[in-house]
Amino acid sequence: MTSTVPNDTLKNSTSDQHAAHKPSISKDCTVLVVEDNVSNFVLIARMLGYMGIHCEWKTSGYEVVEFADTLPHIDLVLMDIRLPYEDGYGAMRKIRTSERLKDIPIVAVTAEASVEQMNKARASGFDGFLGKPLDPDRFPDQIRRILSGEAVWEMS
Repeated sequence: MTSTVPNDTLKNSTSDQHAAHKPSISKDCTVLVVEDNVSNFVLIARMLGYMGIHCEWKTSGYEVVEFADTLPHIDLVLMDIRLPYEDGYGAMRKIRTSERLKDIPIVAVTAEASVEQMNKARASGFDGFLGKPLDPDRFPDQIRRILSGEAVWEMS
């Protein structure tokens, strides 16, 4: 027996089902962006804002735990690797030692997007990896997946 449903209908039905299963984002979701480059931060902040996500900004890894402790809550940390004063690895380790912050997902975000850097980030304890330049078409889905508990390890 052959299908009488046109291919267009099958594709639309499948994409509608996929769209319906996208994880929802809490209205009070907060992302801490640790990024020293203003242009990169503005891009990330705009993309998060478009998704309805509030973000906070820290320009270096220095005193990141002290800053994070001033925030009511954090759902995710997007951490640049190359930062002044203290790199993303050091900042991530400090966050992991904080009882209040230790379980928050921390995703490395770096222009040094290579298999070696991704493996180093994974071995160091990051929960995910996003290579720069960030893709505005893919970024919302990547963030939704991360916030739903999925480990996202992508070069770009």
